[in-house]
Amino acid sequence: MVPFAGYAMPVQYPSGILTEHGHTRSQAGLFDVSHMGQVTISGAHAAAALEALVPGDIAGLEPGRMRYTLFTNDAGGILDDLMVANSSGGSGGRLSLVVNAANKHADLAHLQANLGGGVTAVMHDDLALLALQGPMAVTVLGRHAPDCAALAFMSAAAMTIGGIDCVVSRSGYTGEDGFEISLPGDQAEALARLLLAEPEVAPIGLGARDSLRLEAGLCLHGHDIDPATTPVEAGLRWTIAKRRRDDGGFPGAAVIQRQLAEGVARRRVGLRPEGRAPAREGTEVADGAGTIIGVVTSGGYGPSFGGPVAMGYVASDHGAVDTEVALMVRGKAMPARVAKLPFVATNYHKS
Repeated sequence: MVPFAGYAMPVQYPSGILTEHGHTRSQAGLFDVSHMGQVTISGAHAAAALEALVPGDIAGLEPGRMRYTLFTNDAGGILDDLMVANSSGGSGGRLSLVVNAANKHADLAHLQANLGGGVTAVMHDDLALLALQGPMAVTVLGRHAPDCAALAFMSAAAMTIGGIDCVVSRSGYTGEDGFEISLPGDQAEALARLLLAEPEVAPIGLGARDSLRLEAGLCLHGHDIDPATTPVEAGLRWTIAKRRRDDGGFPGAAVIQRQLAEGVARRRVGLRPEGRAPAREGTEVADGAGTIIGVVTSGGYGPSFGGPVAMGYVASDHGAVDTEVALMVRGKAMPARVAKLPFVATNYHKS
């Protein structure tokens, strides 16, 4: 157990990170992610108000559908990344957000200061959040909530699980199919024990959560993305809807529009060390002449990949797949190559 964003969080359970990682890839892992912030935005103009703070298409989000988007600042940097679900029965009058634990209080203040009149933002500290991830997740959850099998990827719906009223979404931070279950905090232990009683399910900690998302090429805020990094640099231009690219209307739009048109000096890439030594966050990346061209932002061992993997930023002219680079590990230049992301094929549910 370690302190994380004001909570005591499990890095690993007795089976260990490697076993937990493999179990999630092959069966189903249960993550307690109740430290994340769950926020509701309400008001007739909720979608338009949120669109003024993010580059995603929120107005076009159908009821029950979800979208990954970003809070940006005036320089186009990423204040946080978040999930948004249209939880209204109509056209976006009620939106449900999940934001990162370390940023949730700042995010709430940002929303309350900028949404404008008639739109409110409320943090639900009384809610818990469990994530059931892996190829057997739909089988396991289907025993208790049969409707989950019909839930489309990046969708959410109310369901009853073990007599507990929940909101279930289908996305995931592991690269595998899976579900996130929002429910009253005082009933979270009962639901966790219900799911852990299934033979396919094991508890999974932060260590495996990090190795799973790294293999899947997914960003971690404060590491791979931050207020000094734009969506274009981060390889997240796909989060910016065409309408928003054209019209702007969000913080940093001019910077991001210029980068979309002209390119960027650096960009996020996958990095594959050629030896067995992992390259950790902060490791400098050099070209063949020894000139520093970038830095590792996430790195470690990829259990499913079978070797060390990393992500980081390099000068754009060195960003092509298979470009030879050097990782400066403990003062030594270790050979590596720019790699295509993700390192392990994703298995998200496709309708």
